[in-house]
Amino acid sequence: MVKRLRNRATNPSLASTVAVIGLGRFGGALATELVATGREVLGVDADEKRVQLYSNILTHVVRADTTDEEALRELGLADFDSAVVAIGSDLEASILTASVLLNIGVPQVWAKATSVAHGRILTQLGVHHVVFPELDMGRRVAHMVGGDQLDYVEIDAGFVMAKTQAAPAFTGRSLQQLGLRRQYGIIVVATSHGDSDYKAASPDTIIDEGDFLIVAGPKERIEEFCQL
Repeated sequence: MVKRLRNRATNPSLASTVAVIGLGRFGGALATELVATGREVLGVDADEKRVQLYSNILTHVVRADTTDEEALRELGLADFDSAVVAIGSDLEASILTASVLLNIGVPQVWAKATSVAHGRILTQLGVHHVVFPELDMGRRVAHMVGGDQLDYVEIDAGFVMAKTQAAPAFTGRSLQQLGLRRQYGIIVVATSHGDSDYKAASPDTIIDEGDFLIVAGPKERIEEFCQL
């Protein structure tokens, strides 16, 4: 099974291959979603119970010590398109596993960080993408709890996307007439007449009463706009 995954990894016309190391809540959810989107996923965990739990869900699941370079080489991890270190509770295992993946030449290594210091170490190692699930979700929920945004995603430092309800003053006017980019420095990406079936916005899009908007722009501008 792992051999078949390696063969697919060398054929760009087929679904990309991803190894997810650590099948806890974050890693398990990530691996399951990757399979749902057509990726071939190898799940790796040191816990036999987790291996059994995902044996009928993922393309292949194995039990292994992911800090052991030889073990990962034998699994063919170097031939995978990407690998995700989803280990959260064992800082040493997370760092050592990321180091091994980089050393064997995995093209794209992603790693979960549980703290700023953890993330800094992973970055210094050369990990290509460091993610902070708890921190990012905390920020997102904070903006939702505040009530100004119904959803909030930070795309990059200082640049965000948010979902908000159109101000009553916008009703019956097109985006071109409103000139929101000129006035507020934000872009309306999509609109919806009932918080579903969003459609890409254009200058001719007319805002109806109660419409929902997906907007993008600098963080400060978005926060100002969503308070209208």
